[in-house]
Amino acid sequence: MNIKPLADRVLIEPTAAEETTMAGIIIPDTAKEKPLKGKVLAVGNGTKDEEMLLKEGDTVLYGKYAGTEVEIEGNKYLIMRQSDVLAVIG
Repeated sequence: MNIKPLADRVLIEPTAAEETTMAGIIIPDTAKEKPLKGKVLAVGNGTKDEEMLLKEGDTVLYGKYAGTEVEIEGNKYLIMRQSDVLAVIG
């Protein structure tokens, strides 16, 4: 995969949603909580007003409705602005 986000955008691979079952009930994908954590795969160069603070490999937290979902080679990713990222973990 060769994707380079522009300006202050980042490409994030969301962590898999945890599947929980209770008493043999399997929760379908549509009812699972959207993950709020992911790994930064690529970053833009930033803008003249906002330098890029995130780097490839960072694990981040982001808002539930942040970013735009894209599917590349059968995998789902999020592209969002750096300002939509809430925190860096670790």
